[in-house]
Amino acid sequence: MKKYTYNETVKNQLDVILKRSEADHQDVRATVLDIIDNVKAKGDQALIDYEAKFDRCQLDNLKVTPEEIDRAFEETDPELIETIRRSAENIRNFHEHQKETTWTINPKPGITLGQHITPIDRVGVYVPGGKAAYPSTVLMDTIPAVVAGVHTIAMVTPPDASGKINSNILCAAKIAGVTEIYKVGGAQAIAALAYGTETIAPVNKIVGPGNIFVATAKKEVFGKVAIDMIAGPSEVCVIADSTANPVCIAADLLSQAEHDEMAMPVLVTPDEALADQIISEIDRQIEEDLRRKAIAKASVTDHGFAFICKDLDEAFELTNQIAPEHLELAVENAETYLDHVQNAGAIFLGMYSPEPLGDYYAGPNHTLPTSGTAKFSSPLGVYDFIKRSSIIQYDRANLKAAAHDITSFAYAEGLDAHAKSIERRFSDEN
Repeated sequence: MKKYTYNETVKNQLDVILKRSEADHQDVRATVLDIIDNVKAKGDQALIDYEAKFDRCQLDNLKVTPEEIDRAFEETDPELIETIRRSAENIRNFHEHQKETTWTINPKPGITLGQHITPIDRVGVYVPGGKAAYPSTVLMDTIPAVVAGVHTIAMVTPPDASGKINSNILCAAKIAGVTEIYKVGGAQAIAALAYGTETIAPVNKIVGPGNIFVATAKKEVFGKVAIDMIAGPSEVCVIADSTANPVCIAADLLSQAEHDEMAMPVLVTPDEALADQIISEIDRQIEEDLRRKAIAKASVTDHGFAFICKDLDEAFELTNQIAPEHLELAVENAETYLDHVQNAGAIFLGMYSPEPLGDYYAGPNHTLPTSGTAKFSSPLGVYDFIKRSSIIQYDRANLKAAAHDITSFAYAEGLDAHAKSIERRFSDEN
């Protein structure tokens, strides 16, 4: 883990230090464009061919059957199934509070204005495979859509070499309310969701994280469909003062480091002695019993940072500049510092609110803005699965009263037909 003293030089070069400069992946883009074109041209056959090539499985059927889902429940630890159910309930309860309803106002008699709320009709959810299977992601990405009232949720996820989907993922999908599940991953899955094939009907929006090929494919199909965000490597930033437990903080930082080699664990503290303790503890815990030891070690070595600030005010200044995906406030009376946070995907207050609580169980969404995008975006939520239509109703008297203002605007902009649209309604009076 690299250690820096926060100063003007570090402030001005922070993106370079954090290695957040946007990389040029033209080779990836070229591959993705070929895949998209092939899926558009060949449909299901392209998906079957790509699954044979990339996931080394021979598929007879792209769609997961009800029998496969039943078998997944038989194979999965009943205790884990109950854990998934409890977590799903917490997530559902939290997201119920995000629901919006149609509303209208009457600024004056004869005028009605408002907003009509409707759910997106059909949503696609991408669930990664590869290094790990994440049933928690299934819950987080689909339950807000269910709460929003989305009619159809189509999930895509890569199968293993035998053509089987991870049982934990299938159980989570059934519990969450997924309506269709397909055995396809990678850029080809995104293309299928966007453009459709013989088996997979096109969707209106695609959500869910994936590798660089998935992320690039989402960029390329944006406009044909909506997308949630382009997810970068996972991040956690911990602001810690002298009251923090170094053993726990080290564990919290490693909880993100084990995601992948590019994950970014960051410590910000005004206590250099504490920073040194935490760094030593990270090294010790890596060597302990982590199954993903090599991944965590690479993350900490290449993308782990400790910043020493002069005080907590400076710590928050730095953290708002980082705009981390996850922010832990491991400080005394953490809740009193909430107003200091301007940019963060999720905020964890105090020593007993570690980041994994949010990943799995508490209820707020764990699909969060990464790579500094918390400066302008939010966690995935019910609001991502609805559409807002404006409502406008004037009676004759109110339109006539506004006519001069409207036609003045229209003529000033050279849009005569706009003006005539108003004037012709009152031409019988002239």
